[in-house]
Amino acid sequence: MLVLLVWANRYFFGLYLKITKGTHFDEATSTRVPTVTIVVPLFNEGKSIYQTIESLVDLDYPRALLQVIVVDDCSTDDSYEWALRGQRDFDNVRVIRNPHNMGKRLGINHAVRVSTSEIVVSVDSDVLVDRNAVRELVKRFSHPQIAAVGGRVNVSNANENWLTRMQTVKYFFGYEYMKNLEKYFRSVMCLSGCLTAYRRSVLIELEPILENRVVFGVPIKYGEDRFLTRQIVKAGYQTVSTLDAVCFTKAPPTLAKYFAQQLRWRRSNIIDFFGGISHAWRLHPMVAIHYLSLSAMLLSYPVVIFYNLAQGSFWQLSVLHLMILSFMGAIYYFGTRSLARPLRVHPLYFLPMAFVMPVTYLLITPLALFTLDSSSWETRGATSSPKPDPIAKGSISHGPI
Repeated sequence: MLVLLVWANRYFFGLYLKITKGTHFDEATSTRVPTVTIVVPLFNEGKSIYQTIESLVDLDYPRALLQVIVVDDCSTDDSYEWALRGQRDFDNVRVIRNPHNMGKRLGINHAVRVSTSEIVVSVDSDVLVDRNAVRELVKRFSHPQIAAVGGRVNVSNANENWLTRMQTVKYFFGYEYMKNLEKYFRSVMCLSGCLTAYRRSVLIELEPILENRVVFGVPIKYGEDRFLTRQIVKAGYQTVSTLDAVCFTKAPPTLAKYFAQQLRWRRSNIIDFFGGISHAWRLHPMVAIHYLSLSAMLLSYPVVIFYNLAQGSFWQLSVLHLMILSFMGAIYYFGTRSLARPLRVHPLYFLPMAFVMPVTYLLITPLALFTLDSSSWETRGATSSPKPDPIAKGSISHGPI
């Protein structure tokens, strides 16, 4: 029943609202062109931070109204030097450095205090941004209560191997379907730091809360994006997202990196759900039910998997997963036929999720529960190798995505 409830909300009721209430889903009615500061938190990204800077200064937005601030969190490689090169080469780029390793959120807060722009756009340091993205984000600030607007994240290395192909399909469903119910009620509970715009005034208002985030007395540095989004909603503001503002990130290409990412995200989910239970009643009832059912399933699903293993019925459970994923693969195939080849993959690559997902839930959820007080920066440990660029200095024809 719990699984059916989550599926109904994520895939059916949300889609029904999108089809029947389409104009309310993504209102791009603001004609203002506010000042914008793009904040890039940096830690050990090497040369790729320079490529990110290049993509940001080339955005289709008035240069006089656009500033890029790179905030280095005491990187231990040559990232800071590459960022300084970007500052020398582009007049609207500024590089600042934290006094010590502080984590992503405190680093962003540092940059927000330095900035004077009306809108602050958070962009991860390993991300490439479509030229029209900032324009599309600011169009969605159509009401004073809208405090944050998230964009769409695509995978830049989609066809690198089977694992990145699997994640490409997963990202598709994450943005096409899973947020629809929250989008309709303007209470999107997690906006990715890869590409999200905020009202600076709201970030300043919430700064005392964002500066003091601890678990069991230990300051934590993971799950900053989810925590910030929930605090914005808790404060009574609206959060929305759009598929028209696009960025590209590199998906983990190895199982070790993928599991590390999932551990980071699982800790974030657990902490967020525990923290949100006390005020979930403030949300719209439909969103509250969705939020609480997701939190319940997060903790109960590993128990179901363990029970099936103990009963010797794990393979039957996997067959059920395969059937569901095959259906979803067909949806993905028809939904992405018009996309360029680098942006889509064969839907059969989604089938390994039938085994990967149960394993991650069974192993990573308990590990996350017992390591909630981790204080690491949780970086993906990028090297200085160049990133693939699917954007090619132009606006993308998004098709149906």
